[in-house]
Amino acid sequence: MKIESILFDLDGTLINTNELIIESFKYTFDKYGLNFTLEEIKSFNGPPLFETFNKIDPEKAEEMMAVYREHNLSHHDDYVTAFPNVIETIAALKNADINLAIVTNKMGKGVKMGLDLTGLDQYFDTVITLGDVKHGKPHPEPLIKAMQLLNANPKTTLMVGDNYHDIEAGHRAGVMTAGVSWSHKGRAFLESYRPTYIIDDMKELLEIIGG
Repeated sequence: MKIESILFDLDGTLINTNELIIESFKYTFDKYGLNFTLEEIKSFNGPPLFETFNKIDPEKAEEMMAVYREHNLSHHDDYVTAFPNVIETIAALKNADINLAIVTNKMGKGVKMGLDLTGLDQYFDTVITLGDVKHGKPHPEPLIKAMQLLNANPKTTLMVGDNYHDIEAGHRAGVMTAGVSWSHKGRAFLESYRPTYIIDDMKELLEIIGG
């Protein structure tokens, strides 16, 4: 079925925030005398921050989250860039009259900074952040809300992301899914969640919508 709407995760999918996220976690953990391996830190990238910190220390979760966010926002522009071919592809999708939305587990301020810095803000009228919903991905609520705003049909909608929660949310919302192979989780990890597509370059979306 022809794709008419595409929902994009932001961090790790459209923009490269991996180093920023890793450094923000390291800074926070150092401040609280906690030690985690790089692989463990990578596993914290994706789920809502409160969920991650609450598992580590329920009593200090809010405090740790504030430390993380302060560091993350203050160093944002030092690290963040768009992934290759993202800007050109998003512009082409917009020109092809594809409905576009951002659906992210990130809070609004950081999302706006990333979109503004990369120039992606001009292509997205619909942006769903963690502050807009009661449940973040992998719950389907953010995707459903985005589709309602776009007046989109799940059967003609594609969710694109770099992590399991994007694919799981897509399955639960009844949409097609695409995992991006540049995810630091790795291609095999994403394939285990059975996305409809795996793409190696954002430009491949242009072939998918044309098929």
